[in-house]
Amino acid sequence: MSQAILHDDGAEGARSVAALHVVDINDQQSRAENAVAELLTALGRDVTSEHLADTPRRVAASLLEMLTPRDFAMTTFPNDENYRELVLVRDIPFHSLCEHHLLPFRGVAHVGYVPGDRLVGLSKLARVVELFSRDLQVQERLTQQISAYLTEQLAPRGVGVVLEAEHLCMTMRGAQSAGATTTTTAFTGVLAKDNAMRRQFRLAGADLPA
Repeated sequence: MSQAILHDDGAEGARSVAALHVVDINDQQSRAENAVAELLTALGRDVTSEHLADTPRRVAASLLEMLTPRDFAMTTFPNDENYRELVLVRDIPFHSLCEHHLLPFRGVAHVGYVPGDRLVGLSKLARVVELFSRDLQVQERLTQQISAYLTEQLAPRGVGVVLEAEHLCMTMRGAQSAGATTTTTAFTGVLAKDNAMRRQFRLAGADLPA
């Protein structure tokens, strides 16, 4: 069994949707299990014990699941009615893995756009968030990737992305600031230039940052 792996293409922080190479999932799972077992052993744990014997398999499987985006088609439709106002989907739940500590960060995304010639199926906004969050990430890059992908795919008049998330690498270790959240934003086109349009985004999501 093999699977295409997607990678950053380095252009405007967007991810290439073309497969750069194909990996054997069974081989990947086996190598990951061995690596987890070695890590646990290095940390002084006995991986032959009844309690830990199956842990390497579980950890490897869960990481592969969290790092593998699901395929989807970016369904769009002609904007026959010439709709030119904000389309906003609020409170899209997401989770990702911090690339610095391999600990989760999770929260909600608010994603909107001002259409040009094409409209997008609303569920696809949530799927785009998932596409880029299923990776080793930092929140700033994730925000920009969602914005860049929607700009590339829709050619809209503007895009707005706001992410609010709790990072376990900050709340469970280090500063241990339990409950702290981080907000990142990306606004393009009319949502970046038109203050009235930007206010619409904030009014539609009344508790979003000013």
